[in-house]
Amino acid sequence: MGCASTGCLQQDGEEEAMVDAAAGEEEERGSKNQAPAIIIASALFIFGIIFERQLHETPYASMEYLVFLAAYLLVGGKIVWTALKNMVQGEIFDENFLMTVATGGAILIHQLAEAAGVMLFFAVGEFFQDMAVKRSRRSISALMDIRPDYANLKSGEEIRRVSPGEVAVGQVIVVNPGERIPLDGVVIQGASFVDTSALTGESVPKKVEAGEKVLSGMVNGSGLLEVKVERCFADSSVSRILDLVERASARKAPTEQVITRFSRLYTPVVTAGAVALAVVPPLVMPGATFKEWIYRALVLLVISCPCALVISIPLGYFGGIGGASRHGILVKGANFLEALTHLHTVVFDKTGTLTKGVFRVSEVATRNGFTREELLRFAALAESHSNHPIAKSIQEAYRGAAGESDETGHGKAETGTNRVQGRVQDYQEIAGHGIKARVDGKVVVAGNDRLMHRENIPHDSCDVEGTVVYVAMDGVFAGYIIISDEIKPDAARAVEGLRRLGVRRIIMLTGDDEGVARMVASRLGMDGYFAELLPEDKVRKLEELESSLARRDGQKLAFVGDGINDAPVITRADVGIAMGGLGSDAAIEAADVVIMEDMPSRLVTAVGVARYTRKIIMENITLALATKGLFIALGAVGVATMWEAVFADVGVALLAILNATRALRYKDR
Repeated sequence: MGCASTGCLQQDGEEEAMVDAAAGEEEERGSKNQAPAIIIASALFIFGIIFERQLHETPYASMEYLVFLAAYLLVGGKIVWTALKNMVQGEIFDENFLMTVATGGAILIHQLAEAAGVMLFFAVGEFFQDMAVKRSRRSISALMDIRPDYANLKSGEEIRRVSPGEVAVGQVIVVNPGERIPLDGVVIQGASFVDTSALTGESVPKKVEAGEKVLSGMVNGSGLLEVKVERCFADSSVSRILDLVERASARKAPTEQVITRFSRLYTPVVTAGAVALAVVPPLVMPGATFKEWIYRALVLLVISCPCALVISIPLGYFGGIGGASRHGILVKGANFLEALTHLHTVVFDKTGTLTKGVFRVSEVATRNGFTREELLRFAALAESHSNHPIAKSIQEAYRGAAGESDETGHGKAETGTNRVQGRVQDYQEIAGHGIKARVDGKVVVAGNDRLMHRENIPHDSCDVEGTVVYVAMDGVFAGYIIISDEIKPDAARAVEGLRRLGVRRIIMLTGDDEGVARMVASRLGMDGYFAELLPEDKVRKLEELESSLARRDGQKLAFVGDGINDAPVITRADVGIAMGGLGSDAAIEAADVVIMEDMPSRLVTAVGVARYTRKIIMENITLALATKGLFIALGAVGVATMWEAVFADVGVALLAILNATRALRYKDR
């Protein structure tokens, strides 16, 4: 059913992509069509400048008007038409309006060469500006060009090449060496090394073999793989990545919103100032002429175009999002990219985030006459219905005989190639405590210290490195099992890197025992930790930490979790970050930032990209405002002419846009 419905979605998505591609091609053709007009207008403009005196001496200066107005309309006709349409729709104060009024006024006071020159240079600037924007978009498109074109569908002995959207869950596809894996699935035959760089930013190939999962967008190496499909194409990793990047540009950062509001106020104010500059001085200053002050007002209008800010800032954030994706980091919007620059507190989940989440039984301690085999067997049976990693580790630790008889046929717990058998009844999973069940007629409880107190069972108190599972049978303490979870080698680098970037507090939240939490926090140099927390306790602790932030200074809190069990906390944080959560629906939906590789230090890279992007954007704002302020002052006193105005507008816009594209090329130091 899921695939039947998503097939339509996929078709719609492909049609939308075709529409987007067509729009991009149309824009490309528009730029190419503009080039001949610019060349012809340039020739007419140069001819007019050289022979301006002769053209002016024709009757009514008709040839002068003909040459310069022809050049003007070739490159500026579209701008004038756009300004008129916008005025009819009530959108008056934009760059098209400013350029039309400024150059139209220049024509009225017979400054034909300057009117044509301003429009020509403005068109040249727009042409190069469009090229810069398209180059940036193409870089991001090429970077995210991981959408597979086809899938090799296996039906019996026949292999057909089909669209990935036609493949249903459960079907088998063949991935030849060198091909991009088209759909998420599990390898059922073959072994190979796969290139995951398009998804995770990791350049080292990853080995995969039968039983291991692969994701769409990975590139197969030298081996032949047969993959059983687990997700439709519309739900695949590559589709979700592309969707996230496309939607990210719609979420504006606070800086973008401020600049947008600023431009809406700035342009009318400058226009009013230009009108005042044209009218007031001739009325109050002896010897001042309207022609001179109208010219100065027109210069002011040209200079005041806010395009350098309005275009380059969103492009800078777009480049930052693209730059982050090169390092295997998906940022869902410019607002989250900017929030990363203000991190004051980072809160980590422990299991699966700072530690590997691969549990192994490291010690079994028996009490009250119970044997090691009894303790492990009853604990494994009690945990037989749990999918928790700790439960699985206990089951794997028990080495029952493969041919152990099962008189009742109840309660089989698979542990690899071995089986744990026995009668399991009245199974209860007690959230935040452990398991209680009746096994072969005995009441078995297995869990943490809180569970022992809850059941009023006297027991040893352990202070060891690892997670302790206490086991009791019929109210008698049978012993404990120590489960060890290894800290990721990358975790210490993450904490050190965040400190270097100026993050003030690094905290760990975990549902694990106090002793384990204290050991991990101590080894990693955390500022604090909170242990033995239920999911709702984590949310409460996070809210307490958030309440201590100085919001007036823009301080932000990020929570980093595995994206599955921590979805409520990820959603609650200022910036929710999912670690290694590419294959998880919970991670994709709940998180604001998805780190596709299972490395905590990628958070340091994400903050680095965000700060680098903000630095570029602040450079653009400073450059644009300082240059425009200088030339507005020069224009008002009559020093700057239309030519300087063109540089102040078009030149600065182009420089700002070229600077913004640097965000794509961030290098992780």
